[in-house]
Amino acid sequence: MSDISKLKSEILDSLAEGLFTVDMDFRIDFFNHAAEKITGFKKEEVIGKHCKDIFQTEFCTFECPLAKVLESGRSIYDLKTKFHCKNSNPIPIKLNAAVLKNSERYPIGGVISFRDISFDSAVDNYLKENTNFHGIVGHTKVMNDIFYLIQEIACTDVPVLIEGETGTGKEMIANAIQATSKRRKEKFIKVNCSVLPPNLLASELFGHTKGAFTDAVKDRIGRFELADKGTIFLDEIGEMPLQMQALLLRVIQEGTFERLGESITRKVDVRIIAATNINIKEAIKNGSFREDLYYRLNVVPIYLPPLRARKDDIPFLIKHFIQRFNLLYNKEIEYIEDDALNAMLNYYWPGNIRELENAVEYAFIRNKEENKITLCSLPSYIIKYSDCQKDKELGKLNIDTNQLISLLNKYQWNKTKVAQVLGVNRTTIWRHLKSIRTQDS
Repeated sequence: MSDISKLKSEILDSLAEGLFTVDMDFRIDFFNHAAEKITGFKKEEVIGKHCKDIFQTEFCTFECPLAKVLESGRSIYDLKTKFHCKNSNPIPIKLNAAVLKNSERYPIGGVISFRDISFDSAVDNYLKENTNFHGIVGHTKVMNDIFYLIQEIACTDVPVLIEGETGTGKEMIANAIQATSKRRKEKFIKVNCSVLPPNLLASELFGHTKGAFTDAVKDRIGRFELADKGTIFLDEIGEMPLQMQALLLRVIQEGTFERLGESITRKVDVRIIAATNINIKEAIKNGSFREDLYYRLNVVPIYLPPLRARKDDIPFLIKHFIQRFNLLYNKEIEYIEDDALNAMLNYYWPGNIRELENAVEYAFIRNKEENKITLCSLPSYIIKYSDCQKDKELGKLNIDTNQLISLLNKYQWNKTKVAQVLGVNRTTIWRHLKSIRTQDS
């Protein structure tokens, strides 16, 4: 093999897509590493054999894509079919086919590149059949256990306490509990306990009479009274003041309350779902949450794990958000590139599903490709260690090398200070200097 042929072979072997070439008799004469990995066949097993005998696709007999491109001279793109694989079931693939020509531009065979779309098919099927549980996307065991639990308690009115970090989807779980309950046709009232001061929260939950406090200019019904016979969702209940916790405990125990400024006891029949993003047991220890209230609320506990603990759900969630934003932005994004998906799988996701959704929407807004999300369209904090981000940051440094050196000398080579002056990250300065040294060497 010549040096040029060896170099070409090394380049083709470095591709992430499977690739093989055939001669004019449709015998395989090249098979790259990715093709081996995807199909399970070693190149020694397929070289010299007819491709139809190896892959046995639905098109091999009558609609062979290689025969078509050799006949028409026109390439074929994104043809979906299935490849027979060694020691496994056929896998769905998407292939491109083109004529292979010599230096004189005469056809000498064909080339097929392909990628495994099992992920795409699995996501599509799962979203249609299993993943969406009242709007919740999840296929990991922990999520399926939660779905099963929700169905188990559908015929009861017991209180439920949902715990989990911010952005994990606690409200969606509450929605699913209500939607499957026997009270699903009754009112469903939601209150965020963290956004109102104590006096207004009491009024919000239990109502008030005219003159009960300065701004009480008329009688007002509270959320509990409004939710009678239905369900109330108390979000961020860990932020509820202790005085309010005592009033809530009474509602749970006795089903009674009074409006602010009133001595009339009122009865109410409400199913309570509560949620919190704080560690309630720690709050009990430090005295900010009542232990007796905790045990009243925690009849059915549901813990929503953070996204970093259920990363197998990330591809399904991305697919779900792609479908959503396709409708919202009138686009036709079909998939996310492997390197972009890997970056998202490797990210920590402190903001959980809410942050993931924002990242996909950001990629939609910035995306330059017609049908896919690329690595470079993702937010910079996700791709900060990638070559794409390095290129972005170098592009931000709108200053020539001599000016940069002058600034560094002025500030005694304090890169942090120079970065502040230029409005870039310190690593941008470092990478720019590194690129200069690389060019000089």
